[in-house]
Amino acid sequence: MQEHTQHTGHGDHADHTHHAGHGDHTQHAAHADHGNHAGHGAVTWAMAAMATLHCLTGCAVGEVLGMVIGTAFGWSNAPTMILAIVLAFVFGYGFTLYGVTRAGVGLAAAVRVALAADTVSIIVMEAVDNGVILLIPGAMEAQLADAEFWLTLALAFAIAFLVTTPVNRWLIGRGKGHAVVHQYH
Repeated sequence: MQEHTQHTGHGDHADHTHHAGHGDHTQHAAHADHGNHAGHGAVTWAMAAMATLHCLTGCAVGEVLGMVIGTAFGWSNAPTMILAIVLAFVFGYGFTLYGVTRAGVGLAAAVRVALAADTVSIIVMEAVDNGVILLIPGAMEAQLADAEFWLTLALAFAIAFLVTTPVNRWLIGRGKGHAVVHQYH
């Protein structure tokens, strides 16, 4: 370690050995592509899009599974949609929990991280994609075997992605949303 005997404007002090556990910070180089998540710099659209894609993946898995289950049991639209939304949250949070706990974070802390990272994004994603589905005539009556079902779902997810990405960019720029997860990558 380098000895620092005098810094202009810092007064006289011997060295920085109290930073011994920090090394030279080269371990942070792997995260250079993440940009700044704590509101100290520009947040890129690519960063926001990746956070939104993470959200969309969990939402899509949960929603499709919910629709398959509801259809298999012959449920009407309302309980099927409720199950799909609940499972979207479960899978959205679950994907984050998986990654954060693999990074060595305890379950209770990982739950807090997942809630902080994903809640707003999932709410926006679910409101938009389910709103689109409700607005398209015949979409709620389409069955899993119908092209209309899958085309409507793809359109709904695409619109939800476009609406949620700026929300995630705004959140990340303030150190919120997906920004709280990046320290665990």
